Amino acid sequence: MDFAFDARTEQLREQLLEFMDAHIYPAESVFRQQLAERSDPWTAPPIVEELKAEARKRGLWNFFLPGEHGAGLTNLQYAPLAEITGHSPHLAPAALNCAAPDTGNMEVLAMFGTEAQRKQWLRPLLDGEIRSAFAMTEPEVASSDARNIATSIRREGDEYVINGRKWYISGAMSPNCAIFIVMGKNDPEAEPHRQQSMILVPRDTPGLTVERGMHVFGYTDGDHGGHAEVRFEDVRVPVDNLLAEEGSGFAIAQARLGPGRIHHCMRAIGMAERAVAALCRRTLTRETFGKPIAEAGVVQDWIAESRVRIEQLRLLVLKTAWLMDTVGNRGAHTEIQAIKIATPRDVEWILDKAIQAHGAGGVSQDFPLAELWTAARMLRLADGPDEVHKRSLAHRELKKYRAEAGR
Repeated sequence: MDFAFDARTEQLREQLLEFMDAHIYPAESVFRQQLAERSDPWTAPPIVEELKAEARKRGLWNFFLPGEHGAGLTNLQYAPLAEITGHSPHLAPAALNCAAPDTGNMEVLAMFGTEAQRKQWLRPLLDGEIRSAFAMTEPEVASSDARNIATSIRREGDEYVINGRKWYISGAMSPNCAIFIVMGKNDPEAEPHRQQSMILVPRDTPGLTVERGMHVFGYTDGDHGGHAEVRFEDVRVPVDNLLAEEGSGFAIAQARLGPGRIHHCMRAIGMAERAVAALCRRTLTRETFGKPIAEAGVVQDWIAESRVRIEQLRLLVLKTAWLMDTVGNRGAHTEIQAIKIATPRDVEWILDKAIQAHGAGGVSQDFPLAELWTAARMLRLADGPDEVHKRSLAHRELKKYRAEAGR
């Protein structure tokens, strides 16, 4: 097997690493200062727009999107680039216009949008001019089973009428969020996977109310557009705002979430690499009981175990990316679920050890570790909780043996 990056990937890696050193890492302190000084907790600090302009000038833009609308990279080519951005997840993905939820929403528009929908919404998203939100999760039902979605999408003449409540809607608190992709139920009598549809709802549509910003482990996550609770009360949009056809909402969700899951995992590996670097530097420069903390057996166990876990995760993510490129998302279903289970869990563990090695500093605002930990922990819920992925993965394994067991 050849594990070398191809020429284009290697060239982009070098350019991106130089951009990280010259612009992203120096901007982190500016970013934190601007966060502290802003009056609106949901507005991105000005440094983000400056970094976006610099990245686009360098051609470091829309790496995530294959085909004619993006940079034309495969999943395998994008994987090491996304990992690099994970070293600074609050700045680098946004600077490259590769930040969720816009990435997934652009993929949906590219795959399922009409020409008019792409012109109105995809183009400004590709140019980084607006933000977007994906409204799927609901507070009243267990949304890990998407068939439970209760928000109604009812057709009346030339309009669809939308009613329901959503929460933890990523990106919705951003003042630049201009469009919502909303999943709802249009036909409760259809078969379970054909009851749902997805529809485009502009932010300024009457009846759409962003009620409040949700916190994640006490953080607003405002630099990423936040997470909102949203109410839809008799929201009316033209029938032309429907994505694909009625009943295709569940299929669109699956097409969107597959790439989203691997992108999260790619970036999470970068977060883990930064945590290991911080762990090593901290324990080599602190002494307890007359010797560096790094000499303690338990700390060396953390370091060794972290390296093993990162290498395992990276190989599995690269295999998954290769399968998505060669046999499609369906063919990579097992591996997508495997990385979604393993990566957040192991990265959370690595960050926990880095925090422990930093003592009180590890939970403070002086280091990025606590906020990185919350991001990793949240990923065990985002795009499907661990338990749902494990259930599906186990069913697929059991299916191979049910016939011989007579079950």
